[in-house]
Amino acid sequence: MDDKLLLLGLLRRQEMHGYQLFEFIERGLSACTDLKKPAAYYLLGRMAQDGWLTESITQEGNRPPRKVYRLTNTGEVAFQDLLRENLSHFNLPGLSGDIGLAFLDQIQPDEAHSLLQKRRLQLQTALAAAYHVPLHKGSFQLILNHQLHLLRSELDWLDALIEQIKNRMPVP
Repeated sequence: MDDKLLLLGLLRRQEMHGYQLFEFIERGLSACTDLKKPAAYYLLGRMAQDGWLTESITQEGNRPPRKVYRLTNTGEVAFQDLLRENLSHFNLPGLSGDIGLAFLDQIQPDEAHSLLQKRRLQLQTALAAAYHVPLHKGSFQLILNHQLHLLRSELDWLDALIEQIKNRMPVP
């Protein structure tokens, strides 16, 4: 649902070929979607079959022909439905690393501390990368702001957990 909403929303702003769409997603929205090229092209084809998009072939100079996608009236209705459904529902973010936390007490505190420090470095790297994502105009900036907020909150929580474990570690 989110991937369709993303593609329809981008095409609602302007018609584009698949490469343009994917480049925009990779440059500015990769923090909020894991949509891969094959899946994007599959969805574009599927939405064209469903009448949500039209496809036209264009060619510039010696470049290979490209399919340009354009939103149809049916696609506009689908976009509006998907948008309203998305905005009115809460989806709990999946934190795949949380499973390991359930078994944190199964390893020694010094090793837990060391492993969580590695996790912290990865989180800091993700946060630094998010700060370097190009700014977007309008509502697209809300996605980045939300991502930054979540990453900062996760870092604060992780720091508190590391401190808690550090305080339980035996003094050498």
